[in-house]
Amino acid sequence: MNILVTGGAGFIGSAVIRHLIADTRHEAVNLDKLTYAANPASLAAVAGSPRYRFEQADICDAEALKRIFAQHRPDAVMHLAAESHVDRSVDAPEDFIATNIVGTFRLLTAARAYYESLPEDKRKLFRFHHVSTDEVFGALGPHDAPFCETTPYDPSSPYSASKASADHLVRAWGHTYGLPVLVTNCTNNYGPCQFPEKLIPLVILRALEGAPLPVYGDGSNRRDWLYVEDHARALATVLEKGRPGETYCIGGGTERSNLEIVEAICAILDGMIGKLPNGEGRRSLIRFVKDRPGHDFRYAMAAAKMGAELGWKAEETLETGLPKTVAWYFANRSWWEPLKARYGGERLGLMGKP
Repeated sequence: MNILVTGGAGFIGSAVIRHLIADTRHEAVNLDKLTYAANPASLAAVAGSPRYRFEQADICDAEALKRIFAQHRPDAVMHLAAESHVDRSVDAPEDFIATNIVGTFRLLTAARAYYESLPEDKRKLFRFHHVSTDEVFGALGPHDAPFCETTPYDPSSPYSASKASADHLVRAWGHTYGLPVLVTNCTNNYGPCQFPEKLIPLVILRALEGAPLPVYGDGSNRRDWLYVEDHARALATVLEKGRPGETYCIGGGTERSNLEIVEAICAILDGMIGKLPNGEGRRSLIRFVKDRPGHDFRYAMAAAKMGAELGWKAEETLETGLPKTVAWYFANRSWWEPLKARYGGERLGLMGKP
């Protein structure tokens, strides 16, 4: 297939494109606005492939979308472009409304017009795959069963509300206009090439420098963690084998508290490069800070449908994926040091509330 990937220079999008080019026979057209969290360096390994093309454009730009569909004639869309940082959505929600809701609407409009222009044989194969989040389901209590495909929506932040809105739009375009849509909801991702405003890369980089490690509240908030390359495989599997109109939940099956994650990173780095110059372990850098507004307590996802219907399961656990991630950031300063130069180390720290 020739696949149009929106947000392909971002964290998850770049992992998807690397997987498509390296591990499948598909072609990829990367449509990305190149906002602050996008990094073309994440695609260096595939940039020279004849099966990869790049279009710098905004999904809110209807004319650009019309041209890109007409020029590249995709067989499928994988929609990952989104504003995704909860803290930013609390401070500046307008960008989230524009990209996640209006942008998804514009992309659906362009995809529908293109789909309806296709001959019958091409329409049968076309798919619109919308990539969403577990945060649309709200928060779980300590003993609640994990989220699944039938969990009611209960978003609690501007970010999750905007993603929930996008999910509903996608399903409405499937129901009302017959667009063959797929929706996936995933748990927290981690791994190489994640912008260091998110918990795991932020803690890795700050711990490398011996800087304080901020943890919200008492660190008891829990998340199910999914290695990004496992997620990329899952998304390709859904696109290839999923049933139009269906939703698939993707989880890593590795639930931990935020404090446990931070402590694990500290232990990995202490073992990898030694303790701090003062002889203390990096756990001594942990600082508990005021909790953020509306901080959901727990997310966890049941991925049984992915296994039963599509034969997918996560290959990495935190015990294998987290050391790989720490080692990647340690070995790839050329990827993240330009970000420090561009935004300033202090600003990255301020952006990186966990």
